[in-house]
Amino acid sequence: MIDKALAPVCGLYCGTCEYLEKQCQGCGNVNGKPFWTAQMKVEVCPLYDCCINKKQLEHCGLCDEFPCKTFTDFYDPSLSIEEAKKSVLARQSEITERQEIGTEKWLREKDAVKK
Repeated sequence: MIDKALAPVCGLYCGTCEYLEKQCQGCGNVNGKPFWTAQMKVEVCPLYDCCINKKQLEHCGLCDEFPCKTFTDFYDPSLSIEEAKKSVLARQSEITERQEIGTEKWLREKDAVKK
């Protein structure tokens, strides 16, 4: 069964996250409030807040402003600038693919790779 909660708005795939089922249940299951929001001193992930709460979109790729400043400026602060740029580009690529093939097919492909 495909779990859409493992397909957050940002382009990551929660199914391969080391924190899944330990510190987090997937962004969709925690309403954009994964464990790291406390560490980053935000109540909710800014991407989730914009996409789901404000614009009622399934993911960032469905937004006319994609990729916006919020998307490109939001990344794991433990990354170097070089790593952060690569991370943002990878997420952008995943979101573009997801937009093209649809979330269910994207999730099936991600889940197949995971196994």
